[in-house]
Amino acid sequence: MKKVNGQFFKRLFSPRSLRYQLLTRMLFILSFILMVIGLLQFIIMKDFLYENEAASLRSKLMTIPIEVILTEDSLTKPPNAGDPGLLSREEFSLALLNEEYTNLLTEEGLAVPEISEGEREKLQNDFDSHLPIEPLLVEDSNGTEQLVVFRPIPPDSPTNQNGMLQMGISTASLQQILWKQLLTFMVLSLVALIAGLGIYLSVIRKTLNPLSSIVDQVKNISASNLTNRVPDYQGQEEIDNLSKSFNEMLERLDTSFAHEKELKDQMRQFIADASHELRTPLTSIYGYIEVLLRGASEKPEQLAIILNSMHGETKRVITLVEELLLLAKLDRAPELHLKETNLTELVRDMIPNLTLLADERPVHFDLTEGLKVMVDPDKIKQVILNIFHNAVHHTDQSDGSIHLSLVAEKDKALISIKDNGPGIKKDNLAHVFDRFYRVDDSRTRKYGGAGLGLSITKTIVESHKGSVEVESSVGEGATFKVYLNIEE
Repeated sequence: MKKVNGQFFKRLFSPRSLRYQLLTRMLFILSFILMVIGLLQFIIMKDFLYENEAASLRSKLMTIPIEVILTEDSLTKPPNAGDPGLLSREEFSLALLNEEYTNLLTEEGLAVPEISEGEREKLQNDFDSHLPIEPLLVEDSNGTEQLVVFRPIPPDSPTNQNGMLQMGISTASLQQILWKQLLTFMVLSLVALIAGLGIYLSVIRKTLNPLSSIVDQVKNISASNLTNRVPDYQGQEEIDNLSKSFNEMLERLDTSFAHEKELKDQMRQFIADASHELRTPLTSIYGYIEVLLRGASEKPEQLAIILNSMHGETKRVITLVEELLLLAKLDRAPELHLKETNLTELVRDMIPNLTLLADERPVHFDLTEGLKVMVDPDKIKQVILNIFHNAVHHTDQSDGSIHLSLVAEKDKALISIKDNGPGIKKDNLAHVFDRFYRVDDSRTRKYGGAGLGLSITKTIVESHKGSVEVESSVGEGATFKVYLNIEE
């Protein structure tokens, strides 16, 4: 338990920790909010206290008859503290403001603060305009800040005085209340921050537990173990989205690794098959050369047979190498020279060569006119030749027949080549386009070829954004279908 808590606080106070960043930002925001609230409270409270004090002071000044305040006796002996509405004379200042200041409390009250000439004019203008006279904050000669209020003396006053009365009170008690209030607020804010810190630590820990769970899951995942998944639902929308995205990423990685493994297996098989296909003719050539070295070269009849055989095997090697090079080039990036092509004319131009290739086998052509496609004509010719050559190899020379049709199916041009050969088993149909694949029974090595033609065909068709498929049943021949997009 201590170790867990230690790790938690170690991560918490790490500057790069999400917990640390959330905590510090929360404290900063909360401190800022409390500071703003405290400042606003101080300003509002100050205005409230000063306005209340000014109203109270003005009320006291207005309740005393001017005659009482301005009698000659009062000028030297102001009303005592027992007079109605007055404070103790030591607590305030009282003066008659006309052309100059006259202190009505002599030395017993606060020093009389003097306002500037401009402020006097403003007070007089407000009085003449029947506007309310606002209280002022003024410092006296002792540096004491006073809140002063004013009471104009009416012109018809029986005392024959003019000007206005000025009464002031020290703001020290008000400031003391304000600072006490501010100190109380600061203490309460500090307590709130400490309490909030404790609560927020617990909230952070519970909130980030799902994220910590994802981190623990990630640590257990490796290239050889991509089957683990994190829970999709953990009660937090953002964490759930992260979990789903993470699981989708793992799925893609798992698929990618599986695909890579499959490609490696195919490459190993490809290399093995290619090596085997190359070794067979080379072994035959090597055997023929040994026969020649043992004296067959001196016998014209054997020499002719051996040379013809060597020529056939050499041609087979050259064909195989060319097909391998073509496949390698197609795997990298097929170089297509696309142009608008009349597919009907393209197939019609190939009829003499196809008929010659079929030998004695009858070939039936059914062509729809005017089908135009955007293709590389040479590559499409190779596709037709590969499939047609495959049909020739797997049909009997005397009983075989081939049917080639070109029709439109919706927005596709369909090239269909059907033969009446032995057909293909259902289990073998999925592998027909695999490299070096040959059916074991009816379509055996005796028919020739290395099993690359159909693989090349599929690659070319797909590079044209088309598709190729095969339909076949045992004893009913095979039909290869090539779909290409019709140019509108």
